[in-house]
Amino acid sequence: MTSDIEHLVTASGIAAPIAFVAIYALLTVALVPGSAPSVVAGALFGAAWGSLLVLLGATLGASGAYLIARRLGRAPLRARAGARFAGIDEWVARRAFLTVLYVRLIPIFPFSAVNYAFGLTSVEPRPYITATALGILPGTVALVALGSSLRDPSSASFLLAAGAIAGLALIGSLVARRLRPPAPFTDDGPKRTATDSRAHSSELPSP
Repeated sequence: MTSDIEHLVTASGIAAPIAFVAIYALLTVALVPGSAPSVVAGALFGAAWGSLLVLLGATLGASGAYLIARRLGRAPLRARAGARFAGIDEWVARRAFLTVLYVRLIPIFPFSAVNYAFGLTSVEPRPYITATALGILPGTVALVALGSSLRDPSSASFLLAAGAIAGLALIGSLVARRLRPPAPFTDDGPKRTATDSRAHSSELPSP
């Protein structure tokens, strides 16, 4: 895929930056992960211009997916969902900017899928787009910088970019562990496993 992107962009001549942004946005809407195209941007345009173009393409694609989900999926979901979803939706909408920013900053949530998920909520376009652009900036710069320094893996730029990517991945892993529930849950509360039931029965006093 990366070679196809390079060919399409380089064949566009002076319109290459516009072509890249359009391709990136379409790939985002199509649920294609953006890591490889971001690295390609660094190799083709350098760290500074590549970061800007990826930021534009990713934000446009994220906005397009959000609008598609909002137009086609939000009404049917709200009609079928119960009070539980309505409560979550209200909570997210009241903290729209911070919620979107947090999800974008922590790389444990699939970027493309989250675009559609937010379109199903009551989060308004302005905080969604603003928080998306700000939240994806650190990861974007790191990936593009990695691509721009691939020809010299021993350079400081490559090592810093690789370290930043590893750091973001580590943070995401730690956050994912903290978010993991301690036990299965049902609508009525914690779900008791067979082991828990046996342990509980053994603690009951004898008649």
